[in-house]
Amino acid sequence: MLRYLVSALLISGSAAHAVELHHVDVRTGTDGLSPLSLKLTNASSEAIACSADIAHWYSVELATAPPSAEIRIDLWFDPETGTYSMLNDKRENLPVERLWCGFADRAYVTRSQIVLEPSAQAAERPVRCSGANGRLSCG
Repeated sequence: MLRYLVSALLISGSAAHAVELHHVDVRTGTDGLSPLSLKLTNASSEAIACSADIAHWYSVELATAPPSAEIRIDLWFDPETGTYSMLNDKRENLPVERLWCGFADRAYVTRSQIVLEPSAQAAERPVRCSGANGRLSCG
């Protein structure tokens, strides 16, 4: 009897959490967006890796740099919404939630977030990353 009661509760409970699938329009191309190139200098004694969080569960590595090297990260800025995006191979806009760099062999645990101000001019500033106390600091 208990088995039937548990089965009935599981069946009725799962229906309450059904997900409705619907079409999502994805912005493609760069119309209305401003290109910008973020210049980062690796002033640490170790290689660094920089990544972007494009969804709260997904990140993509953008670039790596050996010590004393400079890298450029190309982004797109939407002045109407203040959103930074990167383009995938289909030219779909992937909104950047966070941009960060860390030491290449342990990037996530040593990461330093790079603040993206809500204006295209703010992102044009050079960023210098250096190491201190086992962590990377970018600013």
